[in-house]
Amino acid sequence: MTAPCLRFDLDVAEPIPDIGSSEPFATPKCMWSLVKMQTEPVGILMMALPEGGVGKYELVNALTEGLGPALSLRAKGVGATWPRKDPAAPLDAVGPSRFLTSRADVLNRGPRITVAVCTREQPQGLERCLASLVTQVYPRFSILVVDNAPVTTRIKSIVARARSESIAIDYVVEPRAGLSWARNRAWQWVPEGIIAWIDDDEVADRFWLAELARGFVEHPSAAAVSGIMLPAELRTPAQIQFEQYGGHHKQRGFATAVFSPLTGAEYSPLFPLPPFGTGGNMAFRRESLAEIGGFDTALGAGTLSGGAEDTRAFTEVLLDGGTVVYQPTAVTYHFHRESAEALRRQMFSYGAGLTAYYMSVLMSRPRCLRDVVGLVPRFLNEALGSASLRSGDLPAEFPANLRWANRGGLVTGPFRYLGARVIARRLDRLVAGTAERRGSVGESDP
Repeated sequence: MTAPCLRFDLDVAEPIPDIGSSEPFATPKCMWSLVKMQTEPVGILMMALPEGGVGKYELVNALTEGLGPALSLRAKGVGATWPRKDPAAPLDAVGPSRFLTSRADVLNRGPRITVAVCTREQPQGLERCLASLVTQVYPRFSILVVDNAPVTTRIKSIVARARSESIAIDYVVEPRAGLSWARNRAWQWVPEGIIAWIDDDEVADRFWLAELARGFVEHPSAAAVSGIMLPAELRTPAQIQFEQYGGHHKQRGFATAVFSPLTGAEYSPLFPLPPFGTGGNMAFRRESLAEIGGFDTALGAGTLSGGAEDTRAFTEVLLDGGTVVYQPTAVTYHFHRESAEALRRQMFSYGAGLTAYYMSVLMSRPRCLRDVVGLVPRFLNEALGSASLRSGDLPAEFPANLRWANRGGLVTGPFRYLGARVIARRLDRLVAGTAERRGSVGESDP
């Protein structure tokens, strides 16, 4: 891929379009498309975009070459054939797919969901995110915005403007800075049911909540369900490079996966690569979070650790014998970092978060030491090996400083976690003391 890259969704049940080569921001050099059939994600198509664009017949040929078996199977399921004989006409289906039929059942009996958006002084991103949430095709949900350590009233104002008669949007403040503090405030605020998370730098597919609900309906024992995070745009070299490195999905793909004690031999709860899920697209049962004690406040954005609070929560559920479902039909779109420096910092944080995660596990579960030591060879291969999901198959021109930033984070992560624990305890004591003093004079919490 070369920036800028044209990024769009393509539902092949609809007439196949001609793809032009002009965009407002620049002339795209390539195209990246999430391919669907009757709204069901099938796969990703990437190809060069010549100066004259790509015609519909050429696009059908590219789809057949890249995703032919999957498209043929889904077309057969609705009484149609692939490749398309007439790209300009809709797919000649005799009826809805089994996927759409089952979604109707989910919409009818799916659980009530509270969508939590944790944000800190990101009004534009939050406004864009909320706009995608209020149009969700799902009948039973509400929205909770957690304003994390605010210094202005901008977030509160955006929530007030976004409220509507049809969708309840609540607002709460978490005074302690850090994503895990905000996540914990969210699930503690919700009395029962399912809590789903999306970040303020994402937007949701209109069927996102319906597909998260599918995970719980089709797997009633699931404690958590995660979806797939895909790029919202690929305008800059940094955004391209992050996606080349695996993006947020790290080649997990579009096949549903179920993780439980029965799959422990294949997918160790202590080895989250490919990931069990990601924090910007996940949902937990409220009681499951209560059982594991919520999110580790020494992990996550806003701490020295930098990340991995989501990974730690998934691991805790699995180590306690619970079930996690990866449901890739639940799609969100993430706006990757635009600049090289922002991406370098992100790569460092991801490396630090991973080894901080292991330190977090070992400090709370020392008996896992033998299992963690046994994973070291596999970990080193994934972190440094030429065929790993983290660094394999990268183009020769991939910036070396990004690799080294990630490795630098891996080295420092355990020490950063220890420092983050100290800070988290101080924050907890500080806020607890403030609440106690306010209570003594009859004041309310922030």
